[in-house]
Amino acid sequence: MSFFTAGAKAALCAFAVLALPLQASAQAAAAAPAATPAPAKPAGPNDIPEKFTPPDADNNYVKRVEMVPMRDGTKLYTVIVIPKGAKDAPIILTRTPYNAKARAKRTDSPNMLDLLSLADEGYVEQGYIRVYQDVRGKHGSEGAYVMTRPVIGPLNPTTVDHVTDAWDTIDWLVKNLKESNGKVGMIGSSYEGFTVVMALMDPHPALKAAVPESPMIDGWMGDDWFHYGAFRQPNMDYFPAQTAQKGEGDGVPRAALDDYETMMKFGSPAAYARAKGLDQLPWWKKLYDHPAYDSFWSQQALDKMLATKPATVPTLWEQGLWDQEDIYGAVTAFAALKAAGKMSNNYLVMGPWFHSQINREGWNLGVFKWNGDTALQFRRDMVLPFFNQHLKGGPPANLARATIYNPALNKWESFSDWPGAPATKALYLQPGFGLSFDKPAPPPKGAPLGDSYVSDPMKPVTYLPRPVKFSDTDAWRTWLVRDQRFVDGRPDVLVYSTPVLTSAVKIQGAPIADIIAATTGTDGDFVVKLIDVYPPTYPSQPELGGYELAVSTDIFRGRYRESFEKPTPIPAGKPQRYRFVLPSQNYTFLPGHRIMVQIQSTLFPLYDRNPQTFVANPLDPRPEDYKAQTITVMRAPDQASAILLPVVP
Repeated sequence: MSFFTAGAKAALCAFAVLALPLQASAQAAAAAPAATPAPAKPAGPNDIPEKFTPPDADNNYVKRVEMVPMRDGTKLYTVIVIPKGAKDAPIILTRTPYNAKARAKRTDSPNMLDLLSLADEGYVEQGYIRVYQDVRGKHGSEGAYVMTRPVIGPLNPTTVDHVTDAWDTIDWLVKNLKESNGKVGMIGSSYEGFTVVMALMDPHPALKAAVPESPMIDGWMGDDWFHYGAFRQPNMDYFPAQTAQKGEGDGVPRAALDDYETMMKFGSPAAYARAKGLDQLPWWKKLYDHPAYDSFWSQQALDKMLATKPATVPTLWEQGLWDQEDIYGAVTAFAALKAAGKMSNNYLVMGPWFHSQINREGWNLGVFKWNGDTALQFRRDMVLPFFNQHLKGGPPANLARATIYNPALNKWESFSDWPGAPATKALYLQPGFGLSFDKPAPPPKGAPLGDSYVSDPMKPVTYLPRPVKFSDTDAWRTWLVRDQRFVDGRPDVLVYSTPVLTSAVKIQGAPIADIIAATTGTDGDFVVKLIDVYPPTYPSQPELGGYELAVSTDIFRGRYRESFEKPTPIPAGKPQRYRFVLPSQNYTFLPGHRIMVQIQSTLFPLYDRNPQTFVANPLDPRPEDYKAQTITVMRAPDQASAILLPVVP
């Protein structure tokens, strides 16, 4: 789209005033664009008819595609699948940026059960109407697309957002689907979970139940874009795929098999963006302009918004215990609503899953095998009874306030509250790379007060063994449960371990990393992993012998240790406290196992490399800013680094 400048407009006006009428008329005629010709009809025979309508008499459903009008006149592409002969049927709605047409067609089949996805099978069997809709600006919908469009306000000066679009869509559905009973439930995972949460900001009266699954709640603190300020580089493929065009776009072409090599070659995220043309994308520009947690991010944090205006709609929050994309949002929103005193209509389920695995099969996660198809158990035994209760007047779903899988015990556990305990039980780093619940003793005179390693951004620690390929779906889904022995023993990874446990240690909640460390640099990252070390041999599943399973892992950018909004340089050589919450778990460290903690400064190429020199924009360091630094993690009695655990009896 192009626009005249103010000067160009003035010149055109002056010319019109000075020109003779005849000249002006002639010139205007010459300059006027030719009328758009009517589309030419194909010459000669044409084997493509103007309209083809396949017969659908054998279908056990009616499929409608509607352009549903919003309050500003924009129309959204909406696919509606209705069981044939349905009466008083409830509606399940998903609003998606991922192509509603494709989401509503697993196969071409006259059978509704085959047509829709695996996750929809329960709704089909129970006679639900299923609706998928493209969000505005994507695929078949009209309008402008904005990545995770903020609510109307300082960050969104328009009159529409996902809140109003959900409201208008539900209003249209209940007024125009005569087969409906006028009750709507919403469900969706990831971005689709985000749109469910947005609908809860001002819910339509017909919205009777909501299931946000792994929703994007705060993209800076711990969901898709950053984790505590460290940038997640696989997004560099997602941004063009999502925003380079209205339909499905492409990622960035690769000249190397190994994404470690690719990201090292270009250096910083900003240099990579410039080289690959991503700086043309408005969303990248917004991230570049807001690397810290300023109002751009805090005013989009949905947990804060929900707490100020909680909905009364019954809501079932879902979170994967090893969700590699959105491990932060659902449990954080649940905690915010709990703090606001709004627990009566909110429930939480956390299962042993990767991101959106609840829409697939859940027999295992990597090498770890579960007691049955846990994803099916969630859909069949929790979600469907929840919807049946609130949308069909069925019996109570009898959900516990929180239902959390215990991966070590391989079973579901129910809780009347979550978390089960505050993270107050300190597991201290000890001399000799030990771990103990006892505070470290005073060191002998002259003994070091901590353990040191050299972090070299030119030799970063990887999050997977090389070669690393972001496009390797299986590796991406399971990296959080990969055996950590591939970095155990590196000189730039500190490894602490308890003796073999003689009794179980059970945690219920979010561990807290409480690290006191000094660096010779002025910035730096801290990666902390809480690990379950399996016995050296494990006869029932030999590949688990000695396995180092990261139970909870996260990264923290040091410049934000005092303020997420206003970063400051780290004073070189002076110990500082880095305290941050790790992902929640319901886990039992069993007798015969050991508890391990690993600490490092890079997790590449998943996260961008910190130059370890304080720079104005951490997304755009110069090559000369990347410098090796020595990090010392303290373990003296008065400077005791620890992992705080939510231990229960």
